Amino acid sequence: MILRELFYFNPDTIEPEEDDSYEPEYDDTPMKASDTRKTRLSLAQINRIRKSSELHKKEQAKDLEFVKQMYGGTGEEEAL
Repeated sequence: MILRELFYFNPDTIEPEEDDSYEPEYDDTPMKASDTRKTRLSLAQINRIRKSSELHKKEQAKDLEFVKQMYGGTGEEEAL
């Protein structure tokens, strides 16, 4: 687990902010070993999954840009 998954800070104000990727009110139905039926997803659940996926892709793209900036070559290397 990555530490930033637990704490989210706004990079401009350095203040903690809400995590949009986790909604604890929907995390109240743990599965038991005796639950043998296949669960069916509602449209609301599918929509939450889609939004979470889009947020994850956006975070990955932002991280990729940061990594490219951090490890990218300097202007001298690109000129050669």
